[in-house]
Amino acid sequence: MHRRQKPSAPEHKRDLAAHGGALSMSHNDTRSFFNFSQLVLSAGQLKSPPVLKHSKITYFEVEILDVQSKKQICIVDKIPPSSTILDVKHKFHKACPQWYPSRVGLQLERNGPYLKDSINIQSLAVSSIITLYFTDLGQQVGWTTFFLTEYTGPLLIYLLFYIRLSTIYDQVESTKNFRHPVVHLACFCHCLHYIRHLLETLFVHKFSGGHTPLKNMIKGCAFYWGFTSWIAYYINHPRYTPPSFGHRQVSFAALAFLMCEAGNHFINVALAHQNHSGSKACFPSPTYNPFTWLFLLVSCPNYTYEVGSWISFTVMTQTLPAGIFAFLMVIQMSLWAQKKHKLYLKRFYPEVGISAPRSQEGTVCEVLPILLLICSMTLGTSLKSIPLSNIEQFWK
Repeated sequence: MHRRQKPSAPEHKRDLAAHGGALSMSHNDTRSFFNFSQLVLSAGQLKSPPVLKHSKITYFEVEILDVQSKKQICIVDKIPPSSTILDVKHKFHKACPQWYPSRVGLQLERNGPYLKDSINIQSLAVSSIITLYFTDLGQQVGWTTFFLTEYTGPLLIYLLFYIRLSTIYDQVESTKNFRHPVVHLACFCHCLHYIRHLLETLFVHKFSGGHTPLKNMIKGCAFYWGFTSWIAYYINHPRYTPPSFGHRQVSFAALAFLMCEAGNHFINVALAHQNHSGSKACFPSPTYNPFTWLFLLVSCPNYTYEVGSWISFTVMTQTLPAGIFAFLMVIQMSLWAQKKHKLYLKRFYPEVGISAPRSQEGTVCEVLPILLLICSMTLGTSLKSIPLSNIEQFWK
């Protein structure tokens, strides 16, 4: 018989160690598998990675032709769809440095209107190639520079006549004759008018970076500066005669002038506030300020107040040059008011054409006959009150 031999002590320990290690490894594997399954369950359903779609951007090419000869000037390429006409002008300026952006006029058709800088280039595209016609607008100036130059001149010119320079008037006659109070009042009103314009240009009116040809500024300065010289020469002349009805005429005219100046200022402030607040869906409307209630009668009360200021100034000073200037201002302001009224109709009532609500049909032309009558009466009075010696000395 064979006897079963008992394993020795070292071998017995080795077997126990191997069996314990196997149990330990099996326990660790079970625990790891359990942790992994919990992680999968908590993560939820596995999602496939998103497929990246490569977006294709279409660029435009802008062919710029001369409006007269139809010859190609250059091609501006790689224009993104989000670009505007102003971006095209800047790239055109890089290709042709002699024409800076404000001098460039671009048209979609030869006889069409100039495209605004804010127009998106994609709205003009029929294909990937866009043809535009170029016009050289000439040397340009900013609107702020335009108005500051136009209004600063009359302010300084009138003061030069007010101090009675020896190169303009006879020095002996200037020191001898007494100045009527209306001369000082006229200087105050005239300076107040143009100081208001200058301050509104700087702090009220907001220009959107537009430009105007230099020749327009020259014509405007010639008009305002020339009439200011003519008006100031008469009023500050040593032989100037006061108005026919004396203090009463001067007082009422000065009060009307100040009211028109205040009304003009409040109207400009109201228009600027409506533009900044974004309420451009209807005609400009009056506010709680009584000076703005003229909106209920006319579409452009700022022009009406401007005309009223110069008619009041003419009545206050009773001079021929001021009356002629007021008469021309009536014509000019009525033309501007008609143009702006048509723009209002086109913007707010495009479906009805030239018709509008009854309360907004008026322009300054509705009060034009009354203003012309007042101006004509003032001119008649002024012609009677000007001494012939003044006219003869002016043309010498």
